[in-house]
Amino acid sequence: MKYFLYFILVASICFQQKTVACTRVVYKGPNGTVITARSMDWKDDIAANIWVFPRGIARSGEAGPQSFTWVSKYGSVISSAWDIATTDGLNEKGLVANVLWLAESSYPKFDPQGTKKGVAISAWAQYVLDNFATVSEAVAELKNEPFVVVSDYVPGTTKFTTLHLSISDATGDNAIFEYIDGKLVIHHDPSYTVMTNSPVFDQQLALNNYWQGIPGTVMLPGTNRAADRFVRASYYINAIPQTEDTRIAVASVFSVIRNCSVPFGISSETEPNISSTRWRSVADQKNKVYYFETVLTPNTFWVDLTKFDLQEGAKTMMLNLKGHATFSGLSNSFFKEAKPFKFMGI
Repeated sequence: MKYFLYFILVASICFQQKTVACTRVVYKGPNGTVITARSMDWKDDIAANIWVFPRGIARSGEAGPQSFTWVSKYGSVISSAWDIATTDGLNEKGLVANVLWLAESSYPKFDPQGTKKGVAISAWAQYVLDNFATVSEAVAELKNEPFVVVSDYVPGTTKFTTLHLSISDATGDNAIFEYIDGKLVIHHDPSYTVMTNSPVFDQQLALNNYWQGIPGTVMLPGTNRAADRFVRASYYINAIPQTEDTRIAVASVFSVIRNCSVPFGISSETEPNISSTRWRSVADQKNKVYYFETVLTPNTFWVDLTKFDLQEGAKTMMLNLKGHATFSGLSNSFFKEAKPFKFMGI
């Protein structure tokens, strides 16, 4: 009866939320093993390519005359969306950035002719990867709000882009950045190893607390709704083996993120973001290796960031995944030189 009442309570909260998909989870093993995984879920294909950016790239926030500008301090490997945005990535210092949907997001007003600088939401994750080696560094800078995050509509739709940002580093530290009612809210703690979408992060933590007294071997919520995925990810990331064996650790983390994925072919006409998992990434922050798999080319491939030239002036490289290109294993050699894409702005 206790378990049933817990289930009813959490379910009632979950179904009041306008839920969406995508899951992010961080594994911490012995001897500095830190691995971050995420799934990308959407009704339609989100055309992804894998890019390697060297240091020294001049960036614009693509927010018009008042665009915030910077030059990248660190090289990174990232996955793009439609080659107009960075959705996910790992930099050479072991910092990982992931953006996930958050329907409750509300960003500050931005005046293109005003005095406050702006950064398009498409470049938000890339800014962090370009500039910071640790979560603490990023939090210390971003809490001062050096720019306004400027959002826009998802290309080809009438859906306004509402995202929150999670970051983790090679020490296992974590932070989540959300804009709620136009104000930046930062959650910073090494224990924040799981994030999904709605509700806002502090409510995700509260929902998870309801399940901590229920053994995962007895019952776990099983739907594709965000709160259920949060609970499953939280349980399994702590249940898998604690090991410094990279092969076993990466396989275990992949198993967790697959468990939290949405079966291919499931979609919602009214909420395209509660739909099939399109791809998954796993970032080994100790060894600087970025693993990737898409559901329509069911091979796992990986990129060793340490084997690329990341010096200032080096070439930008791109692995083209269009046309269901299929790769397996270490795939550095398949990258081709490419001009850096332009972030979508206003």
